[in-house]
Amino acid sequence: MISLVGNTPLLRLQRIGAEVAGVELYAKAEWANPGGSVKDRPALNIVLEAERAGLLTKDKILIDSTSGNTGIAYAMICAARGFRAKLWLPANASVERKRILKAYGAELVYTDPMEGSDGAIRGVRQAASENPQLYYYANQYDNPANWRAHYNTTAPEIYAQTEGRVTHFIAGLGTSGTFVGTARRLKELNSKIRCISFQPDSPFHGLEGMKHMPTAIVPGIYDPQVADENLEMSTEAAYAMTLRLAREEGLLVGVSAGAAMVAALKVAKQVERGVVVMIFPDSGDKYLSERFWDEGR
Repeated sequence: MISLVGNTPLLRLQRIGAEVAGVELYAKAEWANPGGSVKDRPALNIVLEAERAGLLTKDKILIDSTSGNTGIAYAMICAARGFRAKLWLPANASVERKRILKAYGAELVYTDPMEGSDGAIRGVRQAASENPQLYYYANQYDNPANWRAHYNTTAPEIYAQTEGRVTHFIAGLGTSGTFVGTARRLKELNSKIRCISFQPDSPFHGLEGMKHMPTAIVPGIYDPQVADENLEMSTEAAYAMTLRLAREEGLLVGVSAGAAMVAALKVAKQVERGVVVMIFPDSGDKYLSERFWDEGR
């Protein structure tokens, strides 16, 4: 199972991408990972580094906060490697995510949905401080193994798959590990590559897994200096684009992928030529209970 993490396809956006002449638009199809999302990469690296350091042993329970995808990755990897996982997540996480987590055998602690991912962070921090002997706190928001996973895998894959032609890289901010790690390595491979991050445009949003940095608990691994530009994204625009991707490209993706597509089009319209690569973090199957799928019929 571990061997299946990474080396995900890079897809050319054919119809929506054709809206911008002279610019090639590509998406990294991270739902091809065995756990169904980009979070398999950091979760695996966090677990393996903790094992090597002796921090995660069979008599300890891995704990962390999650909006869903990292938790699924933890639960899958822990099941495969014989560890227990206990996860804190907002109570309004999608039904599909909760069922997948339970299927893998993870113990779940639900937190106040009005507090979003920050509420889950506060909950797991309290548990970790109260029982340090019982738990290994994976701490995806502050653990450098998160961004190193993308530095070592995601960025080299993108560079190789585009034969070094990539000119722009785009990813959203949640833990920020995907953007920070990938952008750092791409900049080393070619300093001319522009790296653009995006985040929700307000504290109250529907972009599950993403953070509005000005009002959130800022991840310790986040480095705003890595970005050449940071865009703000509305939930409504992301929903509308997610529907377009399904109906015009045949890609059933999550809302954060819709947001990435909106950001990519905005960037592409500012340049005459280029190769723009964005991250599509997961598929849409974990969001099918959301009502926005019924819009536009």
